[in-house]
Amino acid sequence: MTKPLNIVFIGLTLSSSWGNGHATTFRSLLRGLNASHHSCLFLERDMPWYANARDMPHPDFCRLAYYDRPEQLAGEFAAEIRAADAVVIGSYVPDGVAVIDLVHALSPRCLCFYDIDTPVTLAKIERGDEEYIARRQFPLFDVYFSFSGGTVLTLLEERYGVRTARALYCSVDPDRYFPTGEAFEWDLGYLGTYSSDRQPVLERLLIEPARRLPHRRFVVAGPSYPDSIDWPANVVRIEHLPPEQHRSFYSRQRFTLNVTRADMVALGWSPSVRLFEAAACHAPIISDAWEGLDSLLPEGDALVIARRPEDVVTVLETLPEASRQSQAERAAKIVLASHTGEARGRELVQALSAARLPHAKRALSA
Repeated sequence: MTKPLNIVFIGLTLSSSWGNGHATTFRSLLRGLNASHHSCLFLERDMPWYANARDMPHPDFCRLAYYDRPEQLAGEFAAEIRAADAVVIGSYVPDGVAVIDLVHALSPRCLCFYDIDTPVTLAKIERGDEEYIARRQFPLFDVYFSFSGGTVLTLLEERYGVRTARALYCSVDPDRYFPTGEAFEWDLGYLGTYSSDRQPVLERLLIEPARRLPHRRFVVAGPSYPDSIDWPANVVRIEHLPPEQHRSFYSRQRFTLNVTRADMVALGWSPSVRLFEAAACHAPIISDAWEGLDSLLPEGDALVIARRPEDVVTVLETLPEASRQSQAERAAKIVLASHTGEARGRELVQALSAARLPHAKRALSA
């Protein structure tokens, strides 16, 4: 049995799920680590956008502390960073390049990066955009945990100089995501913050089917959608849906739609947290297509892959109820076996233990 670890996370946000997928990803992972008796401190930049919309200001599965500027990490929190078994810095951390340099200068025992946005990160780097990590910083990390798997891991090591790249997909907490048994309210729904690169797919796979099926009911939940969007009359809009309402939302859909950002489709192997949450709630999934999806949730067995409005219309109008239920049950079985917070926590700890072994050997021989 692995001895309990002391891990410091520096991430975008844990306290607020407003307009981001990072909070729910970190919450599930840290709950899983807590269930295995690991101790975690999460350091979050105190930003007004999240401070005014916190739906988890006091988590019961880890310590949560806020800092106002990067320099505090090398001052107020320096001792805890140095003492930790591992420090994990996340993507999209404000002033991330400065944060990485400051933390690296403290010589933590094991320094890691958790990229919850890997395809977006690499696309930004190729454009010369170093918003939260610089190209020179990739080799600084003992382990680079990636939201994306597959060939992306080889790319990280061979092109960007990462020492060790490991897939660490998002995950779901089965104690919070499960079917509620509520009656269906919508035939097809979607949960996600507006993104300009996802919007054409949403238009193709939900809005256009809604126009063609005026007798069916649709719903889109998430913030930041522009007023210029022409929503059909049979599409309900929900501006923000806090995590505690997600399971009810999924349970009230005959089908739920999964839409993936363009950069993630391009690289593949990038399942979103919504994919796992919907499956855990036994909501049958209609998804856009990308490499690696079929290996996670087999097409026709655990979900439906749609490419055109006609594909969605056919599913909503003709798929037998037995097939709908069978796909939902199969997806739930796969996700609950391999994609929970506890499963992901074990993967993280195994990778950290392997990364720290060379350090331990050097210390013993010194």
